[in-house]
Amino acid sequence: MAANLAACRRKRRGGPLDRVLVVDDDPHVCELVTLYLRREGFEVTCRHDGRSGLEEALSGRYQMLILDLMLPEMDGWEVCRRVRVQSSLPILMLTARDDDMEKILGLELGADDYVTKPFNPREVVARVKAILRRVREGDEARERLVFPGLVIDHDEHRVLLDGTPVALTPREFDLLWELARASGRTLTRDQLLERVWGFDFYGDERTVDVHIKRLRRKIEPAGSPRRYIHTVWGVGYRFEPQEVDDAERADGSCAPSSASS
Repeated sequence: MAANLAACRRKRRGGPLDRVLVVDDDPHVCELVTLYLRREGFEVTCRHDGRSGLEEALSGRYQMLILDLMLPEMDGWEVCRRVRVQSSLPILMLTARDDDMEKILGLELGADDYVTKPFNPREVVARVKAILRRVREGDEARERLVFPGLVIDHDEHRVLLDGTPVALTPREFDLLWELARASGRTLTRDQLLERVWGFDFYGDERTVDVHIKRLRRKIEPAGSPRRYIHTVWGVGYRFEPQEVDDAERADGSCAPSSASS
């Protein structure tokens, strides 16, 4: 009977295909996170150094990476950077208490979310579920947005820039999708936080700015003939494809415009 109950719990909550990799050199943290995730039906694997954690993260077996920063052999920053170059695996980063620079740097390197230490393990579980839920909702969507030079395919969770695939993290994709489907309208930072990160997110508006900066680097590279995301100073951002003139393109500037609408 106990086995049947456990099976029902796995089916109702996480499911046998939801595999989480935890990379932390503190055995107590690994045991605690593993305990709470397994209660919710997730399969969990732990690694205690950056090098073996990176190898495991790139194996293709996981749906989520929980990554500490202070690791032996290879620190969490480098693991995050290398994972993001090769994979869109969602990353939940564990950072030092109230260290804003760690949080910002982690987001810039490609982390999707962060939890500060010491943390409540229930919060870790809640964030893992929220990230995976957003990924699944994207996978289940059946919509496609087409703009000059840019195609956003919600069905395949794919972005094409002039026909070339662009590697975006799940959070970057969600942010671009929300901006693009509101094309021509300004969305405030609070609106973007609510739509992309959800009501249970405890970060601040700088989180949006960091992700916008990363997104622009990918869809508006130097010399790009178009600009898509415009800053509305003091308010938020607006998605609206615009051609970049030759002079602006020649000096490599694709800086955000100071729109006021």
